[in-house]
Amino acid sequence: MTERSQPQIEQALSEVMHPEINYSLVDLGMIENVSCKGDEVSLTLKLPFLGVPVKGLLIESVRKKLPDLDNSVGVQVNIEQMSQEERDRFARMARERWKS
Repeated sequence: MTERSQPQIEQALSEVMHPEINYSLVDLGMIENVSCKGDEVSLTLKLPFLGVPVKGLLIESVRKKLPDLDNSVGVQVNIEQMSQEERDRFARMARERWKS
């Protein structure tokens, strides 16, 4: 995978939907710091709180999506907690489109 693939990586990530909210992880502000170096993609997955029950599912969704572009891609997912401002924005968006 080459540096030219950055737009493809970002497009693929924009298609990863939250399992409980009808928004993508990108729309929810959960994915940041995406970088591509050779066959490795690194990104930060920001969670409202570190013990969120769907954490494993979110990580797996991201890891499954990127190799669809190129099966040689390795994915490094770094986890961080959202700031209060980010959590407030996330909560507003979640209330708008929570799946029942």
